[in-house]
Amino acid sequence: MTIERYIRIIAGLFILVSLALGIEGSPLFVSPWALAFTAFVGLNLFQFGFSNWCPMASILKLLGVPESRK
Repeated sequence: MTIERYIRIIAGLFILVSLALGIEGSPLFVSPWALAFTAFVGLNLFQFGFSNWCPMASILKLLGVPESRK
């Protein structure tokens, strides 16, 4: 898998977990402030679309994940 695919998977997972932790009707509810993490992930995805850089991409590069398929 490539960095971009990992970013999509990780961002989707983070959003689902933070929604489960931040919505009051959820059995995993902790605090409505967990929704701030959802906004943070969304902002990172938004700026990644314009700048083609995100912190998770840098971490994945350090871990040796390929940037693209050959």
